[in-house]
Amino acid sequence: MSARLRLEIAGIPVADLIRDFGTPTYVYDGAVIAERIAQLSPFDVVRYAQKANSNLAVLDWCRRHGALVDAVSAGEIHRALAAGYEPTGDPPPIVYTADIFDADALELVVRHGIPVNCGSPDMIDQYGERMPGGELTLRVNPGFGHGHSQKTNTGGEQSKHGVWHETLGEALERAARHRLAVSGVHLHIGSGADLEHLALVVGAAEQLALEIGSSVHTISAGGGLPVPYRDGDPSMDVDAYFRLWDGTRKRLEERFGHEIRIEIEPGRFLVAEAGFLIAEIRAIKKMGPNTFYLVDAGFNTLARPVMYGAYHPMSIVPGDEGPRSEHDVVVGGPLCESGDIFTQEEGGYVRHERLPEARVGEHLVIEKAGAYGFVMSSNYNSKPQPAEVLVTEGKPHLARARQSAEDLIRGERLLPDGSS
Repeated sequence: MSARLRLEIAGIPVADLIRDFGTPTYVYDGAVIAERIAQLSPFDVVRYAQKANSNLAVLDWCRRHGALVDAVSAGEIHRALAAGYEPTGDPPPIVYTADIFDADALELVVRHGIPVNCGSPDMIDQYGERMPGGELTLRVNPGFGHGHSQKTNTGGEQSKHGVWHETLGEALERAARHRLAVSGVHLHIGSGADLEHLALVVGAAEQLALEIGSSVHTISAGGGLPVPYRDGDPSMDVDAYFRLWDGTRKRLEERFGHEIRIEIEPGRFLVAEAGFLIAEIRAIKKMGPNTFYLVDAGFNTLARPVMYGAYHPMSIVPGDEGPRSEHDVVVGGPLCESGDIFTQEEGGYVRHERLPEARVGEHLVIEKAGAYGFVMSSNYNSKPQPAEVLVTEGKPHLARARQSAEDLIRGERLLPDGSS
């Protein structure tokens, strides 16, 4: 059978998933997530960046397999607690990482004693006023970045993220004014960086740790590990990357006279390859030289192609076992929006995907869609958000019910009678 034809996901017939959960639906293979966590086991702590996929069942699954969690908002702290993470511990089960505190987030970290990874000098003052004499870690922008898209580049002078490396001294002075110990340093240069650029982070982290001094007990490698979306894309050499960090760790331990913990903070790396978005083909039409497969999922369901020009492999779920020829198609969604195209390059340029011949009523699967899928979905065009299903040990679990029409308008209010 062609690699572009798909009959099962995580060992379950796609037809059964469609029958039981409808479309569009995200399906996550829990075994893949567990494998990725295990792959990173050389690091002392695997801390999941839940912004990639914050479904409670996914968080719970990560927790059961030994991953701790990072939160970037009050809502994500609430999710982590609801998924069974304790607010405090050693190492901390939850860390709050951001460039600002909003009022809700500051209140939650103070109430629960959740450790904070500060990305701006003002955060240090705001935290120090509420928690004088405590400790924090610093997210530092090393002055360079890299990513699969400029929009995912989180380092360098055009990025808003982190304490600028040249102002680290000022940040340390602010911490000292509040008697805050700086216990760690965190660097993250972008999502989809390659090993060459990630290696630069290691050297920068060592120099920053030396500048901070012996109060440092933790170094976070951040995330950004590459994911092979296309055939031939390189896979991450985790062991080689760990050896770089371990060398830095040993030199710092010798300098400081105490142990250093190395954390890594994967998001996309843990969940991207585990995810599949199932959609029904609702129309097929010719537009000049182009053949369009139009499905019932749009950029309201998966925004990465329209936001970044991101590539996702695709496959067809055949309705019969007959032979299928392949041809170049454009895959789009149902939205009243010209940009609602899944096969596009960054900048909005439409491209073709080689797919088997399909019929209206058959289904298309967008693969490697477990990261930045549902979490970036919306109700644009008043479309309900899709269902989410987590498959573990061969059994599908409805991790989130599909939104209903009532869900779409919940919380909205008509004008009072007599208004004009």
